Amino acid sequence: MSINIVLYSFIFYTLLLFIISFITSKKIGKQSFFLGDKKSPWYIVAYGMIGTSLSGVTFISVPGWVKDTQFSYMMMVLGYMGGYIFIAKVLIPVYYKLELTSIYTYLEKRLGKTAQKTGALFFILSRFIGASFRLFIVIYVLQIFVFDRWNIPFIATTAIFVFIILLYSVKGGIKTIVWTDAVQTTFMLLSLFITIYMVIKIMDVGFFEISTQVIDSSFSKIMFFDWRDSRFFIKQLLSGFFIAIAMNGIDQDMMQKNLSCRNEKEAKKNIISLGLILIIVNFIFLFLGAVLLIFVETNGLVINAASDRLFPELAIYHLGPVIAVFFIIGLISAAYSSADSAMTSLTTSVFVDFFELDKKNISEQKKKRIRYVIHSILAIGIILTISIFKSTGDQALIAKLFKTVGYTYGPLLGLFAFGLFSKKRVKEILIPFIAIGSPIICFFLEKHSNSLFFGYKFGFELMVINAILTYFGLMLISKKNNQP
Repeated sequence: MSINIVLYSFIFYTLLLFIISFITSKKIGKQSFFLGDKKSPWYIVAYGMIGTSLSGVTFISVPGWVKDTQFSYMMMVLGYMGGYIFIAKVLIPVYYKLELTSIYTYLEKRLGKTAQKTGALFFILSRFIGASFRLFIVIYVLQIFVFDRWNIPFIATTAIFVFIILLYSVKGGIKTIVWTDAVQTTFMLLSLFITIYMVIKIMDVGFFEISTQVIDSSFSKIMFFDWRDSRFFIKQLLSGFFIAIAMNGIDQDMMQKNLSCRNEKEAKKNIISLGLILIIVNFIFLFLGAVLLIFVETNGLVINAASDRLFPELAIYHLGPVIAVFFIIGLISAAYSSADSAMTSLTTSVFVDFFELDKKNISEQKKKRIRYVIHSILAIGIILTISIFKSTGDQALIAKLFKTVGYTYGPLLGLFAFGLFSKKRVKEILIPFIAIGSPIICFFLEKHSNSLFFGYKFGFELMVINAILTYFGLMLISKKNNQP
């Protein structure tokens, strides 16, 4: 693979994003950064959210997961659809009725300022670590396979990527992100489809023949019936349902794009369309993983790497320059999509939920300057966090750290559930203790699940237990609501 081709592809793609940023940030109003002036076409939002939902983790890891988990991930993806329907029917109407900029303002209206700040803090923590980790995975792979050849230090590679994201997102905000996400999704999907086409061509088989091989292989099993297995299909379905609600319905990053749609009806179309498309796209990623594993077996290759590196190893070293270039472009797209909307939503939450600058009587120019400062500080924080991930040198430790981000969505889910389904009010001062206590209990349950629950292993459903504990904890500190 020619290094120059990669460099030219990187430059071309980056310039394309800056052109889009320049066009979209020309006529920006007061709500352009936060809500895109509520003029985002729902179909563009839905399409662009595919790239954000998938991210670099899906792009790199899902094909490799097939070796260990087969197609069981599809049960979780099917569960997502139920979650998206719940978001469309329950959450979006609430958010639009209250005309929210940050969805955690709902917690303030329902449970008070302490609940708002607690929810926002858990979101900032989870999204900050999650976005940094997703970006780290992509940059780490690019560093190994590309930038090390140019003798560019890892910290410099990270700074370049984050600085580029900062530049094209700082002015237009969500108005720019909606369109850049659409471009990033296009390149990610283009990379996916071209890779499948080229691998099948290299193997000299037809599409129906390779499909038959995938179906007949040991990789295509979707449903697992052992209730103790983390892949148990009912567990996967329920986990998918609640993960979709947590990571889309009560996550400012994803919901901010829905709130930028013209009206509630279009936001509902957006979220339902996203769910349907993700079923198809995730299946194709799993199909690619099975095809790559069949390619490895057929050609007697020995891939001495973790599952996360199956796709990168094959794309760079074994499948030719065309696939290598499209893989790198897809990976760069994933890198940008992992962080740009996260930085925008984090800036929104800090601006609205913590400093409440949207309510303060200061000039728009001063608000803009403060927003730029927040955005820049977050960018520096992401660079430092990624550097910490790299310095540990322990990928297992990093994976555990990323897993802990899932704990932060449980309290959020519990807070919103209590707000929606209970009419009681709570003692505000105790809310943070409940929100922190629930993940601690869940950590203990997961650590000792083997002995406590007859060999049962917790999977993503631990987040649901976390939410239930938060809900009932709030019930314990609640009282009858005498206010209308």
